[in-house]
Amino acid sequence: MRSITFLIALTAATPALAAGDKPFFSLANSNFVVLISFLLFISVLLYLKVPGLLGGLLDKRAEGIKSELDEARALREEAQTLLASYERKQKEVQEQADRIVAQAKSEAAAAADQAKEDLQKSIERRLVAAEDQIASAEAGAVKEVRDRAVTIAVGAAREVIAKQMTAADGNKLIEDAISTVDAKLH
Repeated sequence: MRSITFLIALTAATPALAAGDKPFFSLANSNFVVLISFLLFISVLLYLKVPGLLGGLLDKRAEGIKSELDEARALREEAQTLLASYERKQKEVQEQADRIVAQAKSEAAAAADQAKEDLQKSIERRLVAAEDQIASAEAGAVKEVRDRAVTIAVGAAREVIAKQMTAADGNKLIEDAISTVDAKLH
């Protein structure tokens, strides 16, 4: 590779035509002087092993770049691994959040249904209690009316009986009542 480069440089430095009418291999020809200077410069560079040094420096730089690329590739792979890990974690957290929201919604719906059911039962109990109170009040009012009617009827009967009954009839009623009670008790 180095030889090819050197030959290309050497042929490119050869003049196509000599300057003017002077012979090419004369020091008066500027193209010949430039060619000799160029060849001396190239030979000094080769003697000082500059191409080897440049090649070594370029190889060293290429190795540095390669190691940096390998390190960058490793960092990229690590970053992709971390990104995938974070994406999985984010997905898991999102799924967990969705499950929590769904569970909260179902619990809220169940609590609402339970509250409706409890309210319905409470209303039914209060209606039954109110109906019982109404029935009790009605029974109390009926009993009070009956008691009052009985009291009035007894009072009226007493007055009627007292006016119409004689002492003999009263004694006879008392004896009948005693015998009826005696018959029912024994």
